[in-house]
Amino acid sequence: MPVIADKAVVCLVCDSPLTIDGDAEKGEIIECSACGQEHELTAAADGVYEVCIAPEVEEDWGE
Repeated sequence: MPVIADKAVVCLVCDSPLTIDGDAEKGEIIECSACGQEHELTAAADGVYEVCIAPEVEEDWGE
């Protein structure tokens, strides 16, 4: 079930609250519903979440 994370966990671009699934795990990508910015969940323990801007996926040349 999706939950709005602690109000300290907001989009790093537009400051909108991020919606994080209750069973989210470290490394998951969370997209801001307001601006579309992707964030990577860097910590998820006991209901405490931290995010950073997700890195751009680079094109795979030759594989």
